[in-house]
Amino acid sequence: MADTKVYRASTTAPVNIAVVKYWGKRDTKLNLPTNSSLSVTLSQSDLRTLTTASCSALFPASEGDSLLLNGAPSDVSGARTQACFRELRARRASLEAADPSLPKLSTLPLRLVSENNFPTAAGLASSAAGFAAFVRAIADLYELPASPSELSLIARQGSGSACRSLFGGYVAWRMGAQENGGDSTADQVAEASHWPEMRALILVASAAKKGVSSTSGMQQTVATSGLFKERIATVVPANMAAMEKAIAERDFEVFGEVTMRDSNSFHATCADTYPPIFYMNDVSRAAIRAVEAINAAAGRTVAAYTFDAGPNAVVYYLEKDTEAVVGSFYHVLGGVDGWKTAAIGGLKPLLALDEGVAGLLQAGVSRVIMTGVGEGPIKTDEYLVAEDGSPAKR
Repeated sequence: MADTKVYRASTTAPVNIAVVKYWGKRDTKLNLPTNSSLSVTLSQSDLRTLTTASCSALFPASEGDSLLLNGAPSDVSGARTQACFRELRARRASLEAADPSLPKLSTLPLRLVSENNFPTAAGLASSAAGFAAFVRAIADLYELPASPSELSLIARQGSGSACRSLFGGYVAWRMGAQENGGDSTADQVAEASHWPEMRALILVASAAKKGVSSTSGMQQTVATSGLFKERIATVVPANMAAMEKAIAERDFEVFGEVTMRDSNSFHATCADTYPPIFYMNDVSRAAIRAVEAINAAAGRTVAAYTFDAGPNAVVYYLEKDTEAVVGSFYHVLGGVDGWKTAAIGGLKPLLALDEGVAGLLQAGVSRVIMTGVGEGPIKTDEYLVAEDGSPAKR
């Protein structure tokens, strides 16, 4: 009798925001980086991708694999996505070859349905969370006995920084040295519980799609920036060592300085690219000035800005400094969406921000996201594919 079961597995995966940035590839096909990187995994209660992977003999083979992302069909024919499919199927096929009693899931079309609770392609690491959830969900569907580090080899081929979203807490992606990328994997530097007081305030400066994608931007930088060579040779290795030590010792002063310096270095190489690439805008620069003013008023580093390939500011701070950091931003941005009522009640600003800075922030920040360090992918019984294989009604 034919197997007509619809096999399903769901997982959530987190966003990660790098404090030592990945930028540049030494192998574009395998997504091998020119330098190591380190990130903080953010709480999934605030930022996450939910993905259901399903397969069935009922799904027409002629339709092939499919992905529904935020309610719209998404192309899965790209080389990166296909590389992930191939590797995951090969691992499942090996299990089936070793145990003939297993259902032949590796031969069946895959239907994936995925939802983000944050803007896609707006500099909020949506591809990292997306590919991490994609790979983890299929691995669970296929019941693969693979560790997060092993799965990071696969997720990396979809989106480089996705390998870091397979872990919670504080995560390093080691660039590796092998030509086949076998040692370019992610590992957990520290669990979230090691330094649970870490918080992040995200100022969403633009939810629009980026003008220059990360992929093409990296290629231009590698090819044309002189500063980039210095960055990968000396700046990043020093920052990685300092950051790992700062996390181990829970030293926010060092964590903050390295975070800001590395962000500056990354964006300097973008500006040094020919023609130059500018991911930050006037609102981004106003956020930097605000952080500098807050730290000056506090007499120490209580806030640290960082910017990925987009204009959104991510401001790291410790829970004990919430009033100094969040209070100062809330004073000028209290009218935008996203503030958590319980966290802002009674907060007083450390200082009144400069009128010019405040004006730019008020005009350019559309929402805020208050979050903190969190856990890695979580298996869930919340399915986006119904038992009959159709998209679940929600």
